Amino acid sequence: MVTRGRSEPPRLGDPEGREAGRGEHCPAVELKPTRTSPPCSPGTHLGSPGGGRRGVLGSKSAPEKGRVCSWKQVCAGQASWERVQGGSGLGLSRDFFSGAAGLSMWAFLVRLVGFLCLSSGSLVMTQLEGGLLHRINQTHLTPARMKNRHVGLKVEGSNFTLDGFPFLIIAGTIHYFRVPREYWKDRLLKLKACGFNTVTTHVPWSHHEPQRHKFYFTGDLDLRAFISIASKEGLWVILCPGPYIGNDLDLGGLPSWLLQDPKMKLRTTYKGFTKAVNRYFDQLIPRIAPLQALVKRGIKAMLMTADDGQEIIRGHLNKVITTVHMKNIKKETYKNLFSIQGLSPILVMVYTTSSSDSWGSSHHTLDLHVLMKDVHEMFNLRFSLNFYMFHGGTNFGFIGGASSLKNYLPAVTSYDYGALLTEDGRYTPEYFTFQQFFNSVIEVPMTHQPDSKPVAKYKSVTTSYFIPLWDIMPYLEQPIMSAKPICMEKLSVKQGSGQSYGYILYETVIFTGGILTSRGHVRDRGQVFLDQQYIGVLDHSTKQLTIPRENVSKDYLTLRILVENQGRLAYGQDINKERKGLTGDIYLNKSPLRRFKIYSLEMSTKFLQWDIPNMWKPVLLQFRGPAFFRGILRVGNYPNDTFVKLEGWTKGVIFINGKNLGRYWNIGPQETLYLPGPWLHPGLNKIIVFEEFKAGTMIQFTENSHLGY
Repeated sequence: MVTRGRSEPPRLGDPEGREAGRGEHCPAVELKPTRTSPPCSPGTHLGSPGGGRRGVLGSKSAPEKGRVCSWKQVCAGQASWERVQGGSGLGLSRDFFSGAAGLSMWAFLVRLVGFLCLSSGSLVMTQLEGGLLHRINQTHLTPARMKNRHVGLKVEGSNFTLDGFPFLIIAGTIHYFRVPREYWKDRLLKLKACGFNTVTTHVPWSHHEPQRHKFYFTGDLDLRAFISIASKEGLWVILCPGPYIGNDLDLGGLPSWLLQDPKMKLRTTYKGFTKAVNRYFDQLIPRIAPLQALVKRGIKAMLMTADDGQEIIRGHLNKVITTVHMKNIKKETYKNLFSIQGLSPILVMVYTTSSSDSWGSSHHTLDLHVLMKDVHEMFNLRFSLNFYMFHGGTNFGFIGGASSLKNYLPAVTSYDYGALLTEDGRYTPEYFTFQQFFNSVIEVPMTHQPDSKPVAKYKSVTTSYFIPLWDIMPYLEQPIMSAKPICMEKLSVKQGSGQSYGYILYETVIFTGGILTSRGHVRDRGQVFLDQQYIGVLDHSTKQLTIPRENVSKDYLTLRILVENQGRLAYGQDINKERKGLTGDIYLNKSPLRRFKIYSLEMSTKFLQWDIPNMWKPVLLQFRGPAFFRGILRVGNYPNDTFVKLEGWTKGVIFINGKNLGRYWNIGPQETLYLPGPWLHPGLNKIIVFEEFKAGTMIQFTENSHLGY
């Protein structure tokens, strides 16, 4: 938990190059990275700003003076920061009430081994007295009713208590940055109506500081507004401020410009990283510190760690509550917990039965039978929990990351995640099952349950005009000239912050055909063209192409490689290597190519505002190759949500009124893209589709999502 003291932002004070490793509680004047198993993030419990509604839960016990400590395997988890000024200042607990930050698929393959052993906890924890004998009454434990409380969150025996009353934490994760702002209140009300008392959310550094020294906390990134709405609606808030959050985001929510430093060691105490974190926290912490309370009443921060069943012994800290992940929980897990801290409540920081989808893989769904069996057992044992995700939302634009098992797996645009609400916020059968169960075991305040938002099936749109990518290149910013390839992050664009997302085009001249070899330097997917003729694709699995010699009839030909950043890894030890574009030399007949023109194609709103009059061409014949297609959607006075279906199209990105809905790809599993009603205007709406290869003729709209099978 975080309590409010001085509003000065946290500071990092670690020696340069020391890895953030083993995490003892360090509540002195310094910040420290700590570690958890992937993908948990730091958690902070907040209330609302002003109005007397205070959502901070704290502990009377003062933290001990500490020091900066480290974990050796920090890249397997995530870094976050703690600071306590004189034992009563601002303490950002790295794992207090954190949500799952986008677990990789392997984490779910072992899930059944985990919670099928939940009941074994009763064999070694004698303080748990078995099943619930009566409904739990927590109607009085709300932010509004407890604004004058004098005791924060404490551990008393096998329970958490709030102002002296037993308190069961029932949290669900919603990411404000994956949901249009206009729908925040709707999603939060549905969370409360289901029976949850707490919302968990994470703060993506990459969104709030996409360029060095340029910070954004307004609109869909107005974090204070999201917290305020939650508290006003009677929900406690678990805030996970990062700087790393995971969550299946590109680079785990870290800004890509960090990788401009060739020696960068992300999520460690490397000086270049800690300096950037301090500057970011200088902006973030003053915005959230006023939302915290209770320090004046002598309530200190309660800190927790979170590890899976195999890491509890190594991961626990003295005088810090140890909590568990859903992974690798066995009988020995509870023995270890009991030996570490004796009588104590159990908080399952990350609970889910699904995972995010990847392009080219099968769609993941929820296993309701297993889910409810586990939840029943958790309640019988009086476990607190955080459900990831209650509502997943959407990876709008290019924010989705990637995972890596044996192969590179880029995330799809939808972040449905098998959540209790669908991507567009509609109720699922699982939602009502949870609601019925919660109502049977917990007495909660009466809450209005919002109706689902209407969804429209608009008339199909014909894309009547197009522009080949090659035709707009003269109208773009001047290309960067370089003897060797330069990766996205190191391009001299965006006031020196480099390119974060989208595409990048490399152009050079060749004088012969032969074997084109990437040696693994194409990240992630590069389409190769000889002049404007498509040759093939270089990617993580294909590292060699043949350039036909018979095509070289002129003195020279232009070789172009259009590279797409499909998403940086969200976690793992390789995130320091996640630079995109051409990350090294490309070879033709074993000789490295030289003298490149490099075009940044980030596909931002500004990028799409070309000044190219009379350049749009009528679509007469089916064009093959990268091109932009234009259409107009006509909408009535009250725009509604809808889903875009690009049947007959191959691969690309779609924009509506300058908003990037995300990627589409005919390899699936996702077949539709969510288009929120608030992003549409009454009347005419401009659609631009960037198609990489072969376009369809129509853009269709449907009332239902199709996420695959």
